[in-house]
Amino acid sequence: MRVFITAGEPSGDRLGAALMAGLKELVPDVTFRGIGGPLMQAQGLDSLFPMDEISIMGITEILREYRALKGRIRQTADAVVAEQPDVLITVDLPEFSLRVARLVKAVSDVRVVHYVAPTVWAWRPKRAQKMAAHVDQVLALLPFEPRYMEAAGIACDFVGHPVVMEPQASEEEVRAFRDRHGIQGQMVLVLPGSRRSEVGRLMPVFAQAARALMAARPGLRLVIPAAGPVAAAVREAVADWPGAPLVIDPSDDPDGAEKRAAFRAADVALAASGTVSLELAAAGTPMVIAYDMSWLSRQIIGRMLRVDSVTLVNLVAESRTVPEFIGAKCQPGPIAAAVGQVLDAPGAQIEAMDLTMERLGRGGERPGLRAARAVLDRLHDGKTLN
Repeated sequence: MRVFITAGEPSGDRLGAALMAGLKELVPDVTFRGIGGPLMQAQGLDSLFPMDEISIMGITEILREYRALKGRIRQTADAVVAEQPDVLITVDLPEFSLRVARLVKAVSDVRVVHYVAPTVWAWRPKRAQKMAAHVDQVLALLPFEPRYMEAAGIACDFVGHPVVMEPQASEEEVRAFRDRHGIQGQMVLVLPGSRRSEVGRLMPVFAQAARALMAARPGLRLVIPAAGPVAAAVREAVADWPGAPLVIDPSDDPDGAEKRAAFRAADVALAASGTVSLELAAAGTPMVIAYDMSWLSRQIIGRMLRVDSVTLVNLVAESRTVPEFIGAKCQPGPIAAAVGQVLDAPGAQIEAMDLTMERLGRGGERPGLRAARAVLDRLHDGKTLN
């Protein structure tokens, strides 16, 4: 069996590598070509060019690098058509992936599978209809996504979310973390995001919320696992916060053990909106979600949004137990009050987090193998594999 597979970001490299491992388990003689990073290459990928050449997918970056990106899209599509693989699997990065798929389908009947469904349930639902012309199958990370893709005429399989396979700190590691940092009372994680724009916009609000919390609960300890690109900015921002917040810098935590222990050790988290809500749920840590954006972005996104919650725990568990403060509601007073309420009564949210992890596939077949099986099940429709 010959597979052409592409990914353009570290998260896609992880998904692609897990899928490749699953395919190798089910079809030992499978071979791979395409684009990927070190994890996919370790699974046997012969990469067409370095993955980071197509990782520049922001709007500004696209405009600046448009000619080079367009060339890589054409090069990739030409390589697929020349290879005539049994299947082309594109992993996330829709700005690149779907353009490649469109070019390939224009001149061949190569089967196209796209891994990670677009968030058509949240905004821009017509994306699914546009995909239907050149994508045969979608592999979804969230259990409610298949119905949206199938309504647009695309076969879609829920294959589980990779967060369920992430390692978690043990109770012993949690106790060691608290002892190491002298944390005896309640502990609050503060997670202001991984982008400089997020940190710049959210930290002033989080600072006021933190001061209100510390005033009401003097024994609290604040812990901030910072993302690498913003670690210095976070340290500077919390220099005058009360209670000597502990900042976890990934440069001092290369294997992530300190961050994992912090996630499990915390009693509650105040976090920017994003997939971190699933990381917290996997660690069993209740949360309050807050996020803000520019006035223009508020207006545009507010008009496009099709759901009443942006937190995946709320959406997957079909509950609204995670408090959200988005846009104009991102105010320190209500945020601090909500953190206190969750600290005092976390039970309902803990149940929702457990249900979320169950629905995302915890305890079942690992997502990479499940994804591989879904690809093969729909591929085996009478076609002879190369």
